[in-house]
Amino acid sequence: MLPHLGVQNDEALFAAALFEPKSGYVIKIAHSHLPIMLMSYLGTFKSLIYAPIFRYCGTGISAMRDPVLLAGVVSVWLFYLLLLRIAGKRAAVIGCGLLATDSLYLITVCFDWGPVAFQHLLLLAGLLLLVKFYQERSWQALAAGWFLLGLSMWDKALAVWMLSGIGVAALICFPRQILAVATFRRFGIAVLAFSLGALPLIIYNYKQDLATFRGNVSYDTGDIPGKARLLLATADGQGLFGWLVNEDWQTRNPRGPVGVVQTATARISAIALRPRHNLSLWAFGLALLLAPLVRGPALRTILFALIAMAVAWFQMAVTVNAGGSVHHAILIWPFPFLVIAVSFAASSRRLHAAGIPAVAAVLVVMMVSGALVTNEYFCLAIRNGGGQNWTDAIFTLSDYLKRTPSEYVFCVDWGIMDSIRLLNRGQVRVRVGTDPISKRELNSEDRDYLKQMIASPGYLFINHTKDYEFFQGVNDKLVQYAADSGYDRKVDAVIADRNGRPVYEVYQFRPRATALGH
Repeated sequence: MLPHLGVQNDEALFAAALFEPKSGYVIKIAHSHLPIMLMSYLGTFKSLIYAPIFRYCGTGISAMRDPVLLAGVVSVWLFYLLLLRIAGKRAAVIGCGLLATDSLYLITVCFDWGPVAFQHLLLLAGLLLLVKFYQERSWQALAAGWFLLGLSMWDKALAVWMLSGIGVAALICFPRQILAVATFRRFGIAVLAFSLGALPLIIYNYKQDLATFRGNVSYDTGDIPGKARLLLATADGQGLFGWLVNEDWQTRNPRGPVGVVQTATARISAIALRPRHNLSLWAFGLALLLAPLVRGPALRTILFALIAMAVAWFQMAVTVNAGGSVHHAILIWPFPFLVIAVSFAASSRRLHAAGIPAVAAVLVVMMVSGALVTNEYFCLAIRNGGGQNWTDAIFTLSDYLKRTPSEYVFCVDWGIMDSIRLLNRGQVRVRVGTDPISKRELNSEDRDYLKQMIASPGYLFINHTKDYEFFQGVNDKLVQYAADSGYDRKVDAVIADRNGRPVYEVYQFRPRATALGH
């Protein structure tokens, strides 16, 4: 687990609202069908998992990250079982080893700020059960598999990318196999089970006139080259450098390693010349070159994975506000490793007795390359701290607010409120501070609200410093509005991260002395 990084996990953070029932958050839920949907495309599956964990096990880094890490571990095991059924033990060992040491798979699962950990888990479990149904003709496996795939749609509707890719690939590569097991009864079981898993999403769209699709399906092909580069950066492990963790040029006061583990990782990083790329892209290219040596079901399996990946990625590449981040690109995983595993396993059998030693040597080299890149992320997290969205200053800010009495705390930027709510178990009464000041024009109701907000002596305000702002200019606009209303900003504290970079400012508004005299 990478150390000293902040808390971001939107769906899980939402569960922290349960600690603050008087905040208006829960009231809002009751009036907008949000018990089943957080947004038009985002269900409450993960929030419902985290709610009892937070309630009975407390909150914090361990409670936030351990459940998704467990989901990631189970996903690796499910991938092994899936490959074991469709390609044999040799492919299963290769695929499992590659996935277990892939830097961005591990990191995106650990921090899980988007639809990653449970999407992998539900998709792999669903596919494994459907393969079991085909091999054993078990209707229970058929129902369970389609239920889990439906559940993945409710977890987040963009699961449709991979599900549609898998569907298209299956029809192209395995039409006879599908027809061999297709009956009206089995079709009915599949539809019913999938609908049951996705039922909250179906209910929401029935009541909201297909809001999931009306509000989120828009296309733009202008950034396909950039999204393709991001996909390649995800594949070779470098996609989160400079975003999750700061680079050396961003850090004036780097921290040295502390303890045996950190010292050892720093030495490994130096010996390995601080690697930032793994060998997955090279292995994928080699797997494609070796594909002509593969025959029969193994070749169809490779084609199946390639088509599924292509269909899924094309959808995110042409969708507005999608596909340009690692947490979207990684949803194609573990299919690249399925291609590598099946190709390497089948090709190595042509080497007869030398096949196992040869493929074992390649696997070890690839696993080491992945582990070294993960180690580099670890070293940068220790030395330079988290990036803009992952600053460890959030913990210092949380401790400060615990000691500072306030009636309400207004967060005048994105990425503050829910983290504070979580870390303080709802004891700090946080509010959105960007509304309505972020509007272009204010009506009389907005102005009345703002005057009450800045005039109340028990209210605190938190903003990011200039280098860390997300909504640039919003805080300046609020301060200027207060000044025009006769109130000046008084900074109570500047909260820095472990490397001494100022990240947050905590302040209040005070009536201007001349205004008091008047």
